[in-house]
Amino acid sequence: MFLTKISVRHPVFATMVMVALLVFGLYSYSRLSIEQMPNIDLPVVAVVVSYPGASAQSVENDIIKPIEDAVNSISGIDTLRSIAQQNAAMIIMMFDMEVSSVDAVQEVRDKIAGIEANLPDNADKPRVLRFDPNAMPIMSLAIRSDTLSSRELTQLADDVVVDRLRNIPGVGSADLVGGVPAQLDVLVDPDRLDGFGVSMSEVISAIRQNNLDLPAGTITEGAVSRAIQVEGRLEDVEDFRNIIVARTGGQAVRLGDVATITQGQGDEKSLAFINGERALAINIIKVQGANTVGVAKAVHKELERLQERELPPSVTIDVVADNAVPVEQSFHTVQNMIVEGAGLAVLIVFLFLNSWRSTVITALTLPISIIGTMTVLFALGFTLNMMTLMALSLSVGILIDDAIVVRENIMRHLHMGKNHVQAALDGTNEIGLAVLATTLSIVAVFLPVAFMDGIMGRFFLQFGVTVSVAVLISLFVAFTLDPMMSSVWHDPDSEPGARRGPLGRAVAKFDHFFEWCAGGYRALLRWCLRHRMTTLATAVVLFFASFALVPLVGFEVTPATDNSEFQVEVETPQGSSLDYTGQKVRQVEALLRTLPEVKRTYATVAGGQGVASNNAGTVVVTMVPPGERQLMPHEMTGPVRDLLAQIPGVKTIVGVSSGFGSLSKPIQVTAYGDSFAVLGDLTDQLAAKLAAIPGLTDVETSLQAAQPIVGIRVNRELASEAGISLQQVGAVLQPMLSGEEVSEWTSPTEQTYKLVVRLPEGERNSVELLSNLPISRNDSAVIRLGDIADIETSTGPAEINRQDLSRQVTVDANISGSNIGELMPRVQAAIDAIEMPAGYRMSMGGDAEQLGDIGSSAGSALLLAVVFIYLVLASQFGSFVQPVAIMMALPLSLIGVLVGLLIGGSTLNMMSMIGFIMLMGLVVKNAILLVDNANQHVREGWNLFDALVEAGVTRFRPIIMTTLAMVFGMLPLALSLHEGSSQNAPMAHAVIGGLISSTLLTLVVVPVMLTYTDSLSGLVKRVLRRREPAQHHPTPGAAETAPH
Repeated sequence: MFLTKISVRHPVFATMVMVALLVFGLYSYSRLSIEQMPNIDLPVVAVVVSYPGASAQSVENDIIKPIEDAVNSISGIDTLRSIAQQNAAMIIMMFDMEVSSVDAVQEVRDKIAGIEANLPDNADKPRVLRFDPNAMPIMSLAIRSDTLSSRELTQLADDVVVDRLRNIPGVGSADLVGGVPAQLDVLVDPDRLDGFGVSMSEVISAIRQNNLDLPAGTITEGAVSRAIQVEGRLEDVEDFRNIIVARTGGQAVRLGDVATITQGQGDEKSLAFINGERALAINIIKVQGANTVGVAKAVHKELERLQERELPPSVTIDVVADNAVPVEQSFHTVQNMIVEGAGLAVLIVFLFLNSWRSTVITALTLPISIIGTMTVLFALGFTLNMMTLMALSLSVGILIDDAIVVRENIMRHLHMGKNHVQAALDGTNEIGLAVLATTLSIVAVFLPVAFMDGIMGRFFLQFGVTVSVAVLISLFVAFTLDPMMSSVWHDPDSEPGARRGPLGRAVAKFDHFFEWCAGGYRALLRWCLRHRMTTLATAVVLFFASFALVPLVGFEVTPATDNSEFQVEVETPQGSSLDYTGQKVRQVEALLRTLPEVKRTYATVAGGQGVASNNAGTVVVTMVPPGERQLMPHEMTGPVRDLLAQIPGVKTIVGVSSGFGSLSKPIQVTAYGDSFAVLGDLTDQLAAKLAAIPGLTDVETSLQAAQPIVGIRVNRELASEAGISLQQVGAVLQPMLSGEEVSEWTSPTEQTYKLVVRLPEGERNSVELLSNLPISRNDSAVIRLGDIADIETSTGPAEINRQDLSRQVTVDANISGSNIGELMPRVQAAIDAIEMPAGYRMSMGGDAEQLGDIGSSAGSALLLAVVFIYLVLASQFGSFVQPVAIMMALPLSLIGVLVGLLIGGSTLNMMSMIGFIMLMGLVVKNAILLVDNANQHVREGWNLFDALVEAGVTRFRPIIMTTLAMVFGMLPLALSLHEGSSQNAPMAHAVIGGLISSTLLTLVVVPVMLTYTDSLSGLVKRVLRRREPAQHHPTPGAAETAPH
């Protein structure tokens, strides 16, 4: 081959090329970021709108429906979901994966801008956010003090800790949770307002107009230009009391006459606890593209400096969550598995070749291929993440495959008596096209994996590209470095009759045993070729019998992993206060800390991403190291649920977070329609049916308990007579009850306070006093709210969920003692048994939906892989029918896949499905080597029967050697010996099992199938000859002679 000739004739040049691959690869490796997951562009856009004081129904009607109508016309939206809660709305748009997230955000912003004027005046400006999976906090800190008050600790955290952290390169934001803000309260007395005839709007306007600085232009005197500033900022609390808010009867009414002004702290908006103790939390989010591990190290270094130099001794900062730890752990785990797998693969090579020189020549492919791949990863903007590292760890046995085949064939030519140079050239040339076809078959498999549809395709893009690049580099090394070194490095151990040491003699005994196995295989192959129907029937029976293992193996979306952490989501009744939820969360923490597996608990209330709620809290539980416990995080969910059931008044969800938001149960069924009454009846029926299914537990509906609501029904006729509009009523009540931040004030000590106008606590939290609140009319006379409105207490939905313009209610359940594959048909039967009214429907979601998406994506990738493999094989062998015989190895691998998963304790999941697709390229390698050699013998004049037998025996050694090298290269991953490696083990289980079964069956089934394809090819040619008798058809060389 061209590359081989250049390398053999110019060894120094070939060596420098390899050195260049290593140098560029090591440089690129030093520049690659280390991340948990690939940086992917997910076109998910969210719109968040705050609507203070509004009920969920008001939020749905006034905010969500107008926004839904506006954005629904945007092309490319796959799913439109909305959540209406008290005071807030969130609309989430999931676009087709082909849509750029930047374009999606811009289109949504344009639509929102068009309807913004139609939204309620007291609703905040809509915020359009782009979802970024890397925008989750990479670290969470807890700050505690035994001596400082909550306000003092918050000020210290704000002024010192947060500011220092935000200045660290790579840190995008540092958000404080559980802090108590400094606040200047203007507590307005309604009776004083009534007495002086002053309205709330006059108070707010006066404060805004008297506490501001205004630019007034510039003055230029000669060469000097001076800015003119009207300085109106108030410097002292007493100055606020003297603000004139109105004049009545010629007398000035000052702010101090109608309000009490207090300098203190605002209301707590969120809470944080560590091991049940109050603390402040800081969530650190990195900028896009920053190195997680690098940013985390910089944060740790800054924390040490702060603790030593700037913080009081009573203040401690604990790192309660650090995503860099599992990232580094995964990185080092994969590094170890690559080294271990490479060592085992090299050991197999030495066992078969019995030559340390041949082993070194072959093994050099591994570091050059892996390090060289780093150059391409860096050039493509990839990172070292779970996908790329997993690709490299699984590729160890594959990367050495080409080098094994080439070196083994070169040694075979050496044994023919050729010199080293000629043996290197002839051996590589003879096997070159077959090796090229096997490598292209692998690339043909992984390219479809790289371009699968949906989110799964985005995550596996880097996996497929990494494997493809690595095997192509290994092919280049096998065609250049291996023959070059074989030609210049004399290997006396490879010569027949070479004197060997004790180790060599021990290995030689294995060689004798292997020769005996090859003899047995020759006899078996002859028998199978003479009993073709029996051989095929046996393979077919084994294939269909393997499907009986599917129920035993089971299904799941992703395999469980041990990251020493699980979460508990806590929900208290609707309308619960922040303090009440905090008390319940502390009870949950106290019970969790009684478990021996628990090392630490860290909890937040109303501190999550997105729309926060006072009745929701999250507890992150850090477990003791795996060596000190017997249960994995996912195995803790059942015992923890039982333990927490003793706490009254709370609802809990226990699970292992996927890292993309809140926990969810694996079984989810969603009902769609317009009426909550009908939806509630339908979901109650379904919940009862699901609760009766063995294997389902914790069956619940998302239709939450009603939210207490105070309804103010304004009598329009009375209001009109009084000259008061509905808008004016709302504008007056909102600041009185919820408070309105009207300005900021900087104290003499340079501390910034929010200035909030509202009623005193006793009056703004009393339903009875609402009717006495004054409402100003146009002529400045004051009447009370009760004079123009009826005040009633009622209930309404606490949360309204919508999807694709319809309301929805979800029934969910956990799985206990079963798997989702067994339960899905029973759940579907329960759905089908419910009679649906017109306009209502139900559909399965959760893990069932994800399994369907994964199966669809994997099925498409599998189909494309089979097509591409056929194209490669047809091109290589110049035949339309021979590839059919070779591809018989594909279904035979399924037998081993299921057996391997069963023995390994794995399920059919996303990882094992990718492993099966990966097998498509690996299992045909052996068949290609066998058929290519048989074709060579046929071209030399052998009949097909003898050619197949001889090819099988000739290729028996390299086939077994490469298979064992791949198996042992993946063995460390399959055994999950390292912490955090269990999630990827199913892929190795599938590949190892499939390799073993397909190899054993390929050695006999493919030759048998080749005889049938040869007969079919001969029949076609005879038919063509009868139609064209005048033409002469030369007999093709490969596989055109029928067997005896």
